[in-house]
Amino acid sequence: MFREMRRAKQLMSVEDTEAVLARCTNGVLACLGDGDYPYAVPVSYVYSNGRIYFHSAKAGHKVDAIISNSRVSFAVVDEDKIVSSEYTTYFRSVIVFGLARIVEGDERLSAFAALVEKYSGDQSEEAKAMEISKCEHSHIIAIDIEHMTGKEAIEFVRARG
Repeated sequence: MFREMRRAKQLMSVEDTEAVLARCTNGVLACLGDGDYPYAVPVSYVYSNGRIYFHSAKAGHKVDAIISNSRVSFAVVDEDKIVSSEYTTYFRSVIVFGLARIVEGDERLSAFAALVEKYSGDQSEEAKAMEISKCEHSHIIAIDIEHMTGKEAIEFVRARG
């Protein structure tokens, strides 16, 4: 169902791909939006328990698109250094395909805690717990990953030998 990556030599290992997802702080969610136009929106996220989680307002284009069609893709760019003398960039990126859903119950609390830890880890445990407990105005959305690939510039591949 999912295409194989054309430049297989540049395919990153699963471990390296997951490391990129773990360390990046934002990605672009792509869904099928109004009028069947693609809708791509940047989101802050966390990669936790093999899933991507992000928060969202309870109403709006993103939520409407996900409810209408749960199939999404998600992309992050870890590195993108311009190398002008070679007319290229040295890059690392990840693309995920999966099904998005609104998260409830214990999974919601766990995912929200992971988001708070990633973006506010330097705050006190009390402050983080309060933030999690009082936030009822947003959804937590999960992407259950069906297919994931990481790709890096051939120069990074060559440098590793």
